[in-house]
Amino acid sequence: ASGVQVADEVCRIFYDMKVRKCSTPEEIKKRKKAVIFCLSPDKKCIIVEEGKEILVGDVGVTVTDPFKHFVQMLPEKDCRYALYDASFETRESKKEELMFFLWAPEQAPLKSKMIYASSKDAIKKKFQGIKHECQANGPEDLNRACIAEKLGGSLVVAFEGSPV
Repeated sequence: ASGVQVADEVCRIFYDMKVRKCSTPEEIKKRKKAVIFCLSPDKKCIIVEEGKEILVGDVGVTVTDPFKHFVQMLPEKDCRYALYDASFETRESKKEELMFFLWAPEQAPLKSKMIYASSKDAIKKKFQGIKHECQANGPEDLNRACIAEKLGGSLVVAFEGSPV
């Protein structure tokens, strides 16, 4: 209820990540694996953070471990929102599902934590159909075991190609 708006580009990116159209290998490479969102400088709008994304085409080329790379893109001393297209396996099947993150590290200023927490509903309302949400307050909340737990608990046997 902070009155913060969500930029149209944020909604467009969410839609593109959510709707996985059967597309050409070139289009698949341009699909986003992860994107980080931040507040605009005037704190009135949630926008895409410049240069903070991983494309599917980067995985295995410039990015060997997409989840580790994603975690390293998060700022140490400020809050962010993020979408991550998680690939995981259960005993029965392989799955890809979007995860929504609220990153609020301990070292972030209190004012930042408050505005990100109070603006979370604004961005979540735009992200219809997200099954998995994760609030992380430090790198320890972003390990493979914690993420696997959020994706399906003991049913998850692998995350991003690595055993859990």
